Amino acid sequence: MGSWAIGEEILPGYRFVVADDHPLFRGALQQALGELGDSTILETGDFEGVKALVAKDADIDLVLLDLAMPGGSGLSGLVALRALNPAIPIVVVSAYDEPQNIRRALELGASGFISKSLRMDELREAVRTVLAGEIYVPAEVELGEERDPEISDLIARICTLTPQQTRVLSMLAEGLLNKQIAYELNVSEATIKAHVSAILHKLGVDSRTQAVIRLSRIGTDPLTEEV
Repeated sequence: MGSWAIGEEILPGYRFVVADDHPLFRGALQQALGELGDSTILETGDFEGVKALVAKDADIDLVLLDLAMPGGSGLSGLVALRALNPAIPIVVVSAYDEPQNIRRALELGASGFISKSLRMDELREAVRTVLAGEIYVPAEVELGEERDPEISDLIARICTLTPQQTRVLSMLAEGLLNKQIAYELNVSEATIKAHVSAILHKLGVDSRTQAVIRLSRIGTDPLTEEV
């Protein structure tokens, strides 16, 4: 990986993932990133694709993620993706750029939020900001405070989960059984049972069904709520 400072061009060697189900927008993002330097740009049009890339490629420097892709589940998709490799910065790229969505994405660990209405030069500056280790927030956006106490409590609780517990929770949401999760994560079923118990305690629920229902509260629906 090369090194750089704000105002300089990105040196060759960076690896970007562009995850969006619209080919034309993926092309626009690739063009914008391509003007930053001779970097590798991987692309995918569905959530399973971006999960596979993040899971197998530890050298990714930045993911540009559309939350509304096929197979995705809104902000809970962001949670699942971050659990695969918390060290990889993820910038949400979305048309749903209401302040509450930006705030929730940042609270759940996104390194930035880019509106799809942003100009390409602004997008490049956003990428520079994140690669410099900072958080990108759109200019002149007042994030305000969470008006839904249940969502505020849920986000705080989710943030107490370890990456492995978060992966288990995401797999529970996919409908996998303990033995299937154990196989996928290459651990014992007893370990998964211990994770599930910890998850239920941290989320303040009594069953895995309740845990999945709670997680769904930050799924696709909040992206389209009126504020």
